Amino acid sequence: MNIKNNDLQLSILDFVHIYGNSNASESLKNVIEMAQLAEELGYTRYWFTEHHNTKTSISTSPEMLTMHAAAHTKRIRVGSGGVMLPNHSPLKVMENFTLLEGLHPGRIDLGIGRASGTDAQTMLALLRSRELLWANDFPNQLEDLLSFFNRDFKKDHPFSQITPPGDMSMIPDVYMLGSSEGGLQFALDKGLGFVFAAQLAPHLAIPMLRAYKNEFKASSHLSEPKSIMALMVIVAETEEEAEFIAGPAELMWAKISAGTIDFSFSTPLEAKNHMYTLAEESARERNKSRFVIGSVENVAETLHQLAKDSLVDEIIIVDFYPDQESRKNGHKLLAQELGLY
Repeated sequence: MNIKNNDLQLSILDFVHIYGNSNASESLKNVIEMAQLAEELGYTRYWFTEHHNTKTSISTSPEMLTMHAAAHTKRIRVGSGGVMLPNHSPLKVMENFTLLEGLHPGRIDLGIGRASGTDAQTMLALLRSRELLWANDFPNQLEDLLSFFNRDFKKDHPFSQITPPGDMSMIPDVYMLGSSEGGLQFALDKGLGFVFAAQLAPHLAIPMLRAYKNEFKASSHLSEPKSIMALMVIVAETEEEAEFIAGPAELMWAKISAGTIDFSFSTPLEAKNHMYTLAEESARERNKSRFVIGSVENVAETLHQLAKDSLVDEIIIVDFYPDQESRKNGHKLLAQELGLY
């Protein structure tokens, strides 16, 4: 039954997966279809991840995908979930997102991650510096990024004479991403929005998000706390169908957790017929808490309870559907059930 007076917002985090029976060009075409559908269905925001050196995802540049999605939609917020700041110059990130906010006022989000999101060799190729590879200077990077946005470097700072583009009206909404207490502390220290990756650390999600809500102090970026829980959610008409559709994602995560670096998507039928090793089966059971899988009625109830427990009013769906049709159907079913449109 459709939930009346729903106050839970939903959003989508897109990895731009390259499915086994598809290719990169098709995956990029899927972006616009999904972003426009999300807007039509009443989703709040549509974000892109940053991943490198993988054959199964083409979300290497969230700012470019944000620009593409924003140009093909009218209302939905778009942005990064997130820009992995250790891979980048804070000034360049500021310039990119200032331009995005200037082009699409009031619609751009900058989610910031403090990991590289890739292997050391790829990070070296991105940075072109072995010294920077081991610098571990994220606190300074974040400080510089926010100071570029706020135009508030101290006079004796070496960057104080740099003129940032645009003006103070062209600052996106800034969120700190995290899966541990470290990300939480940066969000609290800087007064930023906070997104907790429950798919990575499900046992910490509720205490970390509650701590953020209870300890937040207003800043120039945010007057009130804004927290979002990220979850892998897979929905279908029935429990059986949802379990079948979720098979490829469960298999992928089981392999990764068991020590096999394999991000490829099997088909649902291949996943169903897969002979799990003991290590994979053990990992699959451990990973159950990473997912919310089931019929739309049961999933909607679970999401409401998780939102209540964690004090969030928004959940961003970490999209691990195995193909375009099942993801379109799943997101539509959930939007209908929660009365988003």
